[in-house]
Amino acid sequence: MVTKELKIFLNQKVAYYNTPSFISLDPIAIPHLYNRKEDIEIAGFLSATIAWGNRKMILKNAERMMAYMGNSPYDFVMTHREEHLHTIENFAHRTFNTNDFVGFIKGLQHIYTNHNGLEAVFAKHQSSTSLQESISKFKAVFFEIEHLSRTQKHISDPMRGSAAKRINMFLRWMVRKDTNGVDFGIWKTISPSKLSCPIDVHSGNTARKLGLLSRNQNDAKAVQELDIQLRLLDPKDPVKYDFALFGLGVFDEFESF
Repeated sequence: MVTKELKIFLNQKVAYYNTPSFISLDPIAIPHLYNRKEDIEIAGFLSATIAWGNRKMILKNAERMMAYMGNSPYDFVMTHREEHLHTIENFAHRTFNTNDFVGFIKGLQHIYTNHNGLEAVFAKHQSSTSLQESISKFKAVFFEIEHLSRTQKHISDPMRGSAAKRINMFLRWMVRKDTNGVDFGIWKTISPSKLSCPIDVHSGNTARKLGLLSRNQNDAKAVQELDIQLRLLDPKDPVKYDFALFGLGVFDEFESF
């Protein structure tokens, strides 16, 4: 249940964690290496895609991905030749391997060549209140080209019940207009009011402890339930509370109290 006291408490935690000091510990550090819009998008998308498991390993492997692309991700995506892809060897982050990485490079080239880029695809398919159907449509567009069936599992689909944590996180980075230098807010065609919290085990458990979430599973229905509560707290910028829920769970260990 949303109360005045809860809103004050969570706003305090947002102010505490939504700071540049947060960046170095988070996969968002990778797109912060770049200034060009398309470089930020691609670096963010790839980093978010492998954002599960040990945080240091996520950052290390995301840096490896950028290095394979000559630290110019957009130029590599758009101008690479097949022999350049053969140099990507022995890459693996958990179940995301070399073949998946190559497939994502080709998928991104398709998005920028034939669909005017990542922002355009998500903006085209957004609903009036949410981006969850847009994520599902994006996945379909991304895999229009020939690809390995195994690679599809690395983009979640909310319309099939997934919480789509990593892609919701990526959308927060791109869309949310942050004045503190963490989220980029470089996508102007999507309102931050439509963003959903990227639920993981920590933010989900914290939300339950605070009475913001009753569903036990971290799935699409849980995202919808939490959306309702966070929009009551701040209808214009609901996903800012991701900082509070995640920070309380990971750094304050609130969920274990």
